[in-house]
Amino acid sequence: MDATVIVGGQGRLVIPASIRAALHLEPGDRLHAQIQDGRLVLERPETAVAELHRLVADVPTGRSLVDELLRERRAEALTE
Repeated sequence: MDATVIVGGQGRLVIPASIRAALHLEPGDRLHAQIQDGRLVLERPETAVAELHRLVADVPTGRSLVDELLRERRAEALTE
């Protein structure tokens, strides 16, 4: 499904009724907006959070990415 959306004078977008119905969007629903590869992407915040959880699902629970980053930065600082 696709539709043309026009940007209003105050920068507002109106999501066409057919798309709102397909996505079960109701007045007052919040959407997270981001730019990906030059595209405007709108998604429900819970969808964005679920995507983040999927991205880190493979990281072992005993592994600290913060500690790894700090070690890398400290090693880089020693070589500078």
